[in-house]
Parts: sequence; structure tokens; C-alpha cells
Amino acid sequence: MAILFLIVLVDLIGFGIIIPLLPFYGEFFGASPLVVGMLMATYSLTQFVAAPFLGRLSDQYGRRPILIFSLAGTVIAYLWMANAESLWVLFAARAFGGFMAGNIGAAFAYVADVTTPANRAKGMGLVGAAFGLGFIAGPAIGGVLAGHDPATANYHIPAYAASGLSALALVLSILFLKESLSPEIRASHATAPRKSQWRLFRDAVRRPILGQLIALTFLSTFVFAGMEATFAMWSNRQFGWGPAQNGYLFAFVGLLSALIQGGLISRLAKKFGESGLIVQGAAALSIGLLLIPLSGSLPMLVVAMVILAYGFSVITPSLNSLISKQAGEDERGGILGITRSASIMARVMGPTWAGYFFHILGKEWPYFGGALIMAVVVIMAIRERKKVIAGSD
Repeated sequence: MAILFLIVLVDLIGFGIIIPLLPFYGEFFGASPLVVGMLMATYSLTQFVAAPFLGRLSDQYGRRPILIFSLAGTVIAYLWMANAESLWVLFAARAFGGFMAGNIGAAFAYVADVTTPANRAKGMGLVGAAFGLGFIAGPAIGGVLAGHDPATANYHIPAYAASGLSALALVLSILFLKESLSPEIRASHATAPRKSQWRLFRDAVRRPILGQLIALTFLSTFVFAGMEATFAMWSNRQFGWGPAQNGYLFAFVGLLSALIQGGLISRLAKKFGESGLIVQGAAALSIGLLLIPLSGSLPMLVVAMVILAYGFSVITPSLNSLISKQAGEDERGGILGITRSASIMARVMGPTWAGYFFHILGKEWPYFGGALIMAVVVIMAIRERKKVIAGSD
């Protein structure tokens, strides 16, 4: 677990470097808010295609080779992005990078392989903490490297830095990462009949409890991805911020996420249960999203982001843990890959929807709409908790 944590951390720092400056990078090439949303969605669209495929390959060939392969591709994708000279090249680089980022399902499957049902939420929380820590250092580094002023920002150096960090994660994987999946399970997948990707997804969502959990994963990720895609544009229009200021705020959110998922999630899961944390997380996401467009000052915005960070930090590992408990040992990689596909599709649709609302209705509406969606999710989760989610605890 320690080496996987370090690999995911280093890779996610590289990913985090890009987050605060990508909307400005798109606008540098003349993209509208709607096109910026599509740019953010492109990465996730190709990741959606890749995640179940790579998840099944990790069941058959092991987690380690899939992680190594995808990290090598990520290095190339960031180098391509660093040398983009037009909007379509930027789109192409992000599309390739998204396909290679389909490895996250294999990382979660690795955690499920080496943990027991009793401590799985803690294990998922540790990987989530690596995400959070990546978003502490990454956005701050990206913001500093790009600069404060969008008009004079340097978009090449941060991409080179992201490529270097992914290369470091690749070296660590090659040298230190051990395989977590037994040869017997890999052999059984090699001889088992293969289902199509869409059939696997259909069969998974038709399973009552599993289908409900995947739906909740989709909706929570949908609204959070919409916030990520439009926040830099919102803060620029609201406060005149550039990449650096957005990087610092995203780093703050990452710090909160790391503290919650790395240190508190196990205690919270024992106290409230994973299904209870899903209700809490949905409610916090709704409140945080509602407060963002109402924030006329930095202190108010910080309060909104604290609430938002808590919500997403407790709902994500809780859902992943419950989903892994619904999957058998021999299908875990595929099921988590499918779940990852659902969250990735949310990252396709969420930024596109948010960019459209931002462009057509105004900068506040992606957040008002997201708050309403999560309020509906709270009601759904409360109604279904006993008969659907609590049955998985």
C-alpha cells in the first residue's frame, strides 16, 4: 500500500499541476466557456472508454503491468500538451492523456486486493488521500509556474513539470511495485469467456444495490466535475483571479481532502457507517455548491470550499468501499473499472453541462444547478438507505 500511495501521489501531483491553468490555456486559444467545458470533458471521455478495458486487462494480466503501461503513456501526453500550438492539438493531447488515465480503476482494484472488507474504507481513503495531497502540491506548483496574470501565463513549463512527475511515478512502479493479484485469479480470467464492455456495464447496473451505488457515484462526480471545469472562469470574473490564485485555492481544498480521507474517514465510517457518510457527503456538496455563487468575499468562498471538500471527501471513498464489497474477488477489477467509467462519464457530461450553463445563463448557474441535483441525491439516499445502501455495510 505504501508504494502504491506514493505512485498515485506523484502522478496526481502532475495531474493537479494542469487543473488551475487548463481553462486559461483553452481561452488563450480563443475557446468560449462552452468549449472550455468540452476541453475538460475530452480527457474524461477517452478515460471513460479506457477504464473498463484496462480494468479487465488488470484482472487478466495483473495490476502492475497496466499501471506501468498507462504511466508511460501519460508522460507522452503531457509532453504533447506542452508543445500544443493550437486548440485542436490541445484537444488531441488531452484525449490521449485521458485514455492513458484509465488506470485509476486498476489502482483502486489494487487496494481492494490487499485489504479486507473490514478495513477497505480505510484503504480506499488512503488512495483518496493521495488524490488530495496531489491536489495540494499540484495546483500550487502549476499556478506558480504559470503565473498570476492569464494574459502572460506560461502554459508550457507546467506541462513539462507534469510529464516529469509522471516519469518519476513510472520509474517507481517499475522498481518497487509488486503484483497484488494472484496467478490463479489471473489464469481464470485468461480462460473465462469475455463479455463486451457494454454488457459488463449493463449487467453491473442491473444488480440492485450495485446499480444504486454506481448511480450515486455518477451524480456526485457530475456536479463536482462541473465545478472544477468552470471555477477558474468564475473566479476570474468574480475576483479577477488568474492561474496562481486558483492554484492556491485548489491546493487548500486538496489539503482538506487529504486530512479527511487520510486521517478521519476510518473513524467517520465506524461512527456513521459508509451509507451514512453518503448522505452526509451529498448534503455537504449541495450546500457548498449553493454558497459558491453567493460568495462576495474570500472568507465566504473559503467556507463554501471547506463544506464542498468535506462532502466530496467522504462520499467518494464510502461509495468505492461499498461497491468493492458488492464485487467478487474474481470480478473486482472489472466492476471497479465500470464504476470508474460511470464517474468518468460524469466528468464528460458535468463540465459540458456546466460550461453550457455558464455560457448561456451566467456564471452562477452551474452551481445553482449542481446544488439542486445534490439535494435530490440526498432525498434518494435517505429513502434508499435501509433497503439498498445499509444492506452493503
